[in-house]
Amino acid sequence: MEKTSRISGFYRLSPQERLNAVKEFAGLSDEEASIISSTGALKYEQVDRMVENVIGVMPIPLGVAVNFLINGKDYLIPMAIEEPSVIAAASNAARMAREKGGFRTSSTGPFMRGLIQVTGVKDPYSARFVVLAEKEKIMDMANAVDPVLVKFGGGCKDVEAYVKDTPHGPILVVHLIVDCRDAMGANAVNTMAETVAPYIEKATGGRVYLRIISNLADRRLMRARAVFAKEAIGGEEVVDGIIKAYEFALVDPYRAATHNKGIMNGISAVTLATGNDTRAIEAGAHAYAAITGTYRPLTAYEKNADGDLVGTIEIPLAVGLVGGATASHPTARANVKILGVKTATELGEVMAAVGLAQNFAALRALATEGIQRGHMQLHSRNVAIQAGATGELIDKVAEAMVREKKVRADRAKELLEQFKRQSSPGMRTP
Repeated sequence: MEKTSRISGFYRLSPQERLNAVKEFAGLSDEEASIISSTGALKYEQVDRMVENVIGVMPIPLGVAVNFLINGKDYLIPMAIEEPSVIAAASNAARMAREKGGFRTSSTGPFMRGLIQVTGVKDPYSARFVVLAEKEKIMDMANAVDPVLVKFGGGCKDVEAYVKDTPHGPILVVHLIVDCRDAMGANAVNTMAETVAPYIEKATGGRVYLRIISNLADRRLMRARAVFAKEAIGGEEVVDGIIKAYEFALVDPYRAATHNKGIMNGISAVTLATGNDTRAIEAGAHAYAAITGTYRPLTAYEKNADGDLVGTIEIPLAVGLVGGATASHPTARANVKILGVKTATELGEVMAAVGLAQNFAALRALATEGIQRGHMQLHSRNVAIQAGATGELIDKVAEAMVREKKVRADRAKELLEQFKRQSSPGMRTP
């Protein structure tokens, strides 16, 4: 039977039933399914070597977004996030996108930049020419320190050089362009930069200070596109409303910041679930949003000849499948298996599609009923739990708060006491 991520009513299933569905889709073993369902997948000995001053672990909810069809292939998307409504919104957006073929993606390849800061150069423009003339030598030196990466088709592929003005005068900045294959690349790129720095010092007569990777991964761009049929999303008025919401972000950086935060709700959740570096991804995305000198939205929306909404996203995503927590964290490894991605580029393209879906869902909510209704409906359960509700009382208290439009801690406590009195034997009507 052909696998499909179109799982109707997935949210109505119990956690165990949802896990069983994911297990069947991804072909997880009993052990892998057990790891995902456990809050203690990491042993103390493991976490004690991952970071410093360990006292325990900080679990956050792990959910699965359904309905994703990307480049003709079905995906289930593991997302680690504490914010309600995000996973539901992504799943709903993916369902709407399926009608017109889902998401189509492309990318520029897994290239990262290593930066070498050269100071004290008397003739920086001449020094730039010297570095570029020595490009082949510099590339050979860089590749010599990582023969495994070169063996798999990666390695330093180019050298660039720029003169930058600083308060203390001009400096020369050398960029190593490195194909990192399925790694995020920080270790490889940093090692290459450190290796070639002495040679660049000698060639230019300057002094090298910083030698480090850049998280502005503008040579590792991921792109996704989707068409949303106007009938599927609420009609022509909704299409126009979403375009107007996008145009607001296009001209106002205060709105663009929140617009892009919605994109990162989805992308950061997948980043965390797969053991990748959320800080690097966030930094690169927001830097790219401002690369023109004005902070802009990372997505764009327009109307096609049929009046349907077309959404696109272009975003740098430096993610990997080898090394770091992606390889050492058992839950991250299982989540990668759920995704079924085979390369870091495929992972990045899937994440771009998730970011587009998340952003579309937020704009549609804003353009129609407002984002608070759905968000507060899910948030109300958290408030009820914080007030001390358990079992069926969680839903009772949450539903009452939403109905009254009073999703607050004090009201949750009042309702909880009210329902408890009503259910106590002395308060029942004979």
